[in-house]
Amino acid sequence: MPEPPTLVRRGRLLRIGAAVVVLLAVATYVAVQYATGGRSKPRCTVVSANGDGASYTFTSEQAVNAATIAAVGTSRGMPERAVTIALATALQESGLRNIEHGDRDSLGLFQQRPTKGWGTADQIMDPAYASERFYAHLAKIPGYSRLPLTAAAQRVQLSGFPQAYAKHEPDATLLAASLTGRAAASLTCDGRAVGGDGVRSGDPARVRAALARDFGRDVAPAKGPGESSVRVPVPATVDSAEGGERQRGWELAQWAVANSSALRIERVSYAGREWTAGESGESGDKWRKASSAQRGGRSGPAASMSVGEVRIVTGQ
Repeated sequence: MPEPPTLVRRGRLLRIGAAVVVLLAVATYVAVQYATGGRSKPRCTVVSANGDGASYTFTSEQAVNAATIAAVGTSRGMPERAVTIALATALQESGLRNIEHGDRDSLGLFQQRPTKGWGTADQIMDPAYASERFYAHLAKIPGYSRLPLTAAAQRVQLSGFPQAYAKHEPDATLLAASLTGRAAASLTCDGRAVGGDGVRSGDPARVRAALARDFGRDVAPAKGPGESSVRVPVPATVDSAEGGERQRGWELAQWAVANSSALRIERVSYAGREWTAGESGESGDKWRKASSAQRGGRSGPAASMSVGEVRIVTGQ
């Protein structure tokens, strides 16, 4: 028995409607790919220096926040273990994102609460301030570096889910080793900082301001020989309990890579190695041996006394 005409028309309309929805979805996807050049969101990857194959991939937004947390910690003289605790805490509390919401009045990377004396809402939403406050509380805990990470984090945070910090310890450990400079050339980023007009552009003044914000007076960035470059001296007299001058240099260099998308950084050079922003996480963003010109052509006694400087070049 044939179907009534009304049902036939309804079925046809439903099929046409479904086809239109699919076409609209495809058109939207194509438009987004065209607007972004077919690129996904910039990402970063940190790899283990122990040769065990461990790695952690995260977004450029998370990389910027992680680099700030690490820089503030080392600038306070905090050990790598403290940075690991801070990073694991931020991974649990906010996913390393500077969020404007949370439980009750909790805000920011560490979900700190204005009503509990952590600072004003505006202060807490400043990642450098929030990180400094976290370390200030952590430093007051006797023997925190010997405590299990969950216990140390909980003493600061007073969380309702204290065991949740533990799952982030492996990733936080990788990040801390890289961003404190102990694991050299272990962080790479896509560095795809393309604006709405499809053009990369950067401002060295912004790089210098960000360095001062995160590291304070410990760095003295200067304008490089090119209009788009910044030179960050790494003096041989740098005082570091854990790794000395070379570690400090790698901390600064990998901070720059972590900030490459946000600050439109095109190239970072340090200790004879160079990272260049690329279009692919597979080939364009690895640390490679730099040319003698990029290394500054240093040789002789002066070169052996000092690793020199970190050079940061922004996109034009």
